[in-house]
Amino acid sequence: MSPMPTQLRNRWENRSEPAVGQGTVYWHMLLGRYPEVQEAAEAAQKRLSGISGLHLTPLRWLHMTTLVVGALDEVSREQMEEMTRIASEKLASTAPIPVTLGRVIYHPEAVMLGIRPEAALNPILEATQEATRAVMGKEGEINSGATWTPHMTLCYSESDQPAAPIVAALGKELPRCDVTIDRVNLVVQHGPERLWDWEPVGAAELRGTR
Repeated sequence: MSPMPTQLRNRWENRSEPAVGQGTVYWHMLLGRYPEVQEAAEAAQKRLSGISGLHLTPLRWLHMTTLVVGALDEVSREQMEEMTRIASEKLASTAPIPVTLGRVIYHPEAVMLGIRPEAALNPILEATQEATRAVMGKEGEINSGATWTPHMTLCYSESDQPAAPIVAALGKELPRCDVTIDRVNLVVQHGPERLWDWEPVGAAELRGTR
């Protein structure tokens, strides 16, 4: 990640997004299904409640973005089913993966919690890339660039604003939250990002043992 920003910017000011009736297909690790993650995120978001210009991630849809498959109109339901099947086969012998959230990451457009150890979830990324490539002819895109840094976004910036009040509210480290990741979901995001109109359409579970 880049050095801590001194200024945050409006994430959506110049961002191209799907319109109503369009959508995007993602591989996400859905963290809102873990009560302990919801509790940790809610406590952090409450500390930000006095700061305007922030769009909070709904607790239900807390997540780690793994891979962007592509636009919804390019991916059929049959292809989604086949990607889920292949990813399930790839992960069938992988044991659920314990990770820790707690380190605060500041990005010019968002505030996130980092995942430790960072490389632990690579088998999930690789399985989704292989499944996507097998069905779509391409392995999808990593949302943050060429290198995948797993993270969970607490909030996005909706305005140009100084980072200092946010950093003062959260600091660099929150109480650790331990969670064991046991699946990755294929999710359709309907319409613009901030609508949070999500439809989980498949799940590949980690069924191995340690």
